[in-house]
Amino acid sequence: MLKSMDINCDMGESFGNWNMGDDAGMMPRITTANVACGFHASDPVTMLKTVAMAREHDVAVGSHPGLPDLLGFGRRAMNITPEDAHAYVVYQTGALQAALHMHGLKLHHVKPHGAFYSVLRTDEALADAVADAIARLSDKPMLYWPAPTDAAMPVAARKKGIRVVGEIYPDLQYAADGSLVIQRTKHETDVAFAAAQVKRYVTTGQVEAMDGSLVTLDAESLCIHGDGPNATEVGDAVRAALAEIGCAIAPVMD
Repeated sequence: MLKSMDINCDMGESFGNWNMGDDAGMMPRITTANVACGFHASDPVTMLKTVAMAREHDVAVGSHPGLPDLLGFGRRAMNITPEDAHAYVVYQTGALQAALHMHGLKLHHVKPHGAFYSVLRTDEALADAVADAIARLSDKPMLYWPAPTDAAMPVAARKKGIRVVGEIYPDLQYAADGSLVIQRTKHETDVAFAAAQVKRYVTTGQVEAMDGSLVTLDAESLCIHGDGPNATEVGDAVRAALAEIGCAIAPVMD
């Protein structure tokens, strides 16, 4: 059984007058925030406000870099070069690091977003370029990545000495091969199932797939989507489930 679990959430994904997710509601319920950096979502004011909120709640902050696609929320594939990928991570994470510096905080990790994540699963050249950027942006670099952590990006990261933190998603379903079943439209999460999934993983290292089979994963963090219609309920249920089995809730330490 795992003694401690981190709870993370994608944050700061609003833009101007357009609002995405319940950041204020989720921040007290998590230990780590993945903050958007302006390419797929966010803006300078949103970024600074999100970092300030994280500091208020003693939440660790990582960057959530995406492809330069505000209109498509970073979910549309782009044909980019390794040089592009490297520069995108440096540019976005550097902006967040400036916001963190304003509040006396340091970068905790990097977690690629959307279509950027998708291409980094298989493209070794892009993954190597991004790993180089992450390694050079922090003295103690960490990559957050959905478990299983055997894709091109986490493999490249480990070669650069980057700590890889696997995640499970209690508000999503899993296929029998361990891949996530992505929702095309957000719907309410079955809170009881999410809590049971968390207990199952912490005590056995496995999650239940849609066909009822059990899949072994390698994770230290739970990711809850803050834009789900009952995200705060899921957060409360997950925290209660962890407390019930005596598992501590804390950010991953470098």
